[in-house]
Amino acid sequence: MAGMLDAVDQRTQLVGENRLELLMFRLGGMQLFAINVFKVQEVVQLPRLNLMPHRHPSVAGVTHFRGRTVPVIDLSESIGLRPIDKDKPCNLIVTEYNNTVQGFMVGEVDRIINMNWSEILPPPDGTGRTHYLTAITRVNDRLVEIIDVEKVLAEISPYDTRVSDEVIDKDLLNLADGLEVLVVDDSSVGLAQCRSTLDHLGIAVHTATDGKRGLDLLKKWAAEGEDVPNKLLMMITDAEMPEMDGYRLTREIREDPRLKDLYIVLHTSLSGSFNKAMVQKVGCDDFLSKFQPDKLATVIQDRIRSVMEAE
Repeated sequence: MAGMLDAVDQRTQLVGENRLELLMFRLGGMQLFAINVFKVQEVVQLPRLNLMPHRHPSVAGVTHFRGRTVPVIDLSESIGLRPIDKDKPCNLIVTEYNNTVQGFMVGEVDRIINMNWSEILPPPDGTGRTHYLTAITRVNDRLVEIIDVEKVLAEISPYDTRVSDEVIDKDLLNLADGLEVLVVDDSSVGLAQCRSTLDHLGIAVHTATDGKRGLDLLKKWAAEGEDVPNKLLMMITDAEMPEMDGYRLTREIREDPRLKDLYIVLHTSLSGSFNKAMVQKVGCDDFLSKFQPDKLATVIQDRIRSVMEAE
């Protein structure tokens, strides 16, 4: 399995081409699940786990991995399914989200598949585990469910969306009343976190749940005669989204004369070092890891200062 992950550098070539690679696996039954390969550091057989007192029910324990202690989450139990049977062959998917490392205990690991984001669709409305999906797709006529890992992690360790008082420049925000921001994110957790922080700053929020819908909204405003780069203080976009990812969305905006000057912040749980390189490649103006309200508030206020100084 390690060999499947050796060519991550080559996968960066997919960025801006609206493509991704999914690591597919099972959680005990026949249903296939997946997560984006970019968030995967390694896949190994499940090592011995140490139990922790007062742990969350979905945390199976911790293990020592490459010199660090890594929490191990039973991914099946965390999305409302039967816990993984540790007496059967299991695997550990070691991932990095928002600069934190954790392992997800799964059953059989299937393979990695290269796909176009246009083949990745929003999950259908409904109940049950669809609440833990960001998207679905089909591979060889089989349904593959793409897990909303941000939601899983938020339920185990809730994110704090409050902005520290010392970060807020109240005089600046008083002068910035009525500013608007577009947030594009397929994760309900990501949208809620952004909205909470922006509401705290008194900024009006527009939202879209994938890159295509975000681009359609921007083009609609432009067609109605709006000066979009002046209407919006900025657009904050996730990287991974069904139908059109944040990288392709940025490229499409930069190629539209009506939109090309829009200030764009990439806001994602993917690896920071990776995204800093991709920001330059596709033409974003800034990059920010998710679930850091103080840093998000700082980026917003720095942009307000820049706009005011230019006037």
